Amino acid sequence: MRLLVVGPPGSGKGTQAAILSERLHIPHISTGEMFRQAIKQGSPLGVLAQKYISQGELVPDDVTVALVRERICQEDCLNGYLLDGFPRTIEQGRALDVALEQLGQQIDRVIYLDVPTEKIIERLTARRVCGNCGSVYHMESKRPANEGVCDRCGGPLLQREDDREETVRKRMEVYQLVTRPLAEFYRDKNLLCSIHGDLSIDDTTQRIVTDCLGSVTIDQN
Repeated sequence: MRLLVVGPPGSGKGTQAAILSERLHIPHISTGEMFRQAIKQGSPLGVLAQKYISQGELVPDDVTVALVRERICQEDCLNGYLLDGFPRTIEQGRALDVALEQLGQQIDRVIYLDVPTEKIIERLTARRVCGNCGSVYHMESKRPANEGVCDRCGGPLLQREDDREETVRKRMEVYQLVTRPLAEFYRDKNLLCSIHGDLSIDDTTQRIVTDCLGSVTIDQN
């Protein structure tokens, strides 16, 4: 099965993608990780992507699509895959459609995690990251034993700049303008399955399994 998981920042895309990847036994392809691996391996596309990243520029869509195509042609994707973080725009969605058509493939389902803006702000502004080991905490759902101190290494817990409320609101404005239209793009293709992502992690997963995956055999463990 070939899936896309889309939604606003902080909607839980990465978390749900990782869970579904394990249960469906298909690779979770995060575009960020894909870039890192291609750069680490020194592939031609990785070298090209690094050129843009090192200059602080966005990797062009044609390079990103080429990297996605290269990744989904690998052996572990024969039985399907789950894309997380791409596409982000309608233009990228159209480019992905062209690439998949050339490969004789198509997306089976697009899982859209619909979370209210205020809930996103609440989630992200409460996140703290250890300045030493990188462990992630949440001041409501995953508090440290001692305020401001990492349970793992004793390092200081910090709020990232992009988790500050002003920054989160700007990110959401960009999302609504640039990425949110993808939902309608895939709805028009009868591929969209919208899930209220403001539930607990387990409840969100169960809703996805029940409402979006239909008769697909899934490992419940």
